[in-house]
Amino acid sequence: MPYTVIYDGKCNLCVTLVQLLESLDQGDRFQYIPMQDPETLQRWNVTPQDCELGMILIDAEAPERRWQGSDAAEEIGQLFPLGSVFVAAYRALPGLKWSGDRIYEQVRDNRYTLFGQRTTVYHSAYPACDSNACDRYFATPAASANRES
Repeated sequence: MPYTVIYDGKCNLCVTLVQLLESLDQGDRFQYIPMQDPETLQRWNVTPQDCELGMILIDAEAPERRWQGSDAAEEIGQLFPLGSVFVAAYRALPGLKWSGDRIYEQVRDNRYTLFGQRTTVYHSAYPACDSNACDRYFATPAASANRES
């Protein structure tokens, strides 16, 4: 099942984490869109304002299933072998989830100050919606024609 990760392509921390995911996953489960790609984001019905609230994870097979911020990070973790064990433990320990959410928000809001900003947008080696690859996920005449072929 493919997932789309929307990340800040100018944030050093965000790009480093995307590169780590790329090396672990090799495009098997995850494809990526930088939040600086408004045309592709529009196809997923994601606004720039949505992106300001943190990374977004979208289930490409059911785009209405979305996670954002620390919830997206937890869901990504669960998709890796043994990840669900660690995420369940993290969620079960009293106060840890709440603390993790607050830390995520602080890092998100201060990411450029804390980790620096790239001069160019990082584009993943595993982009979502490269050419017509996403047509099957969108209700457009072209997508419908491609599904019927």
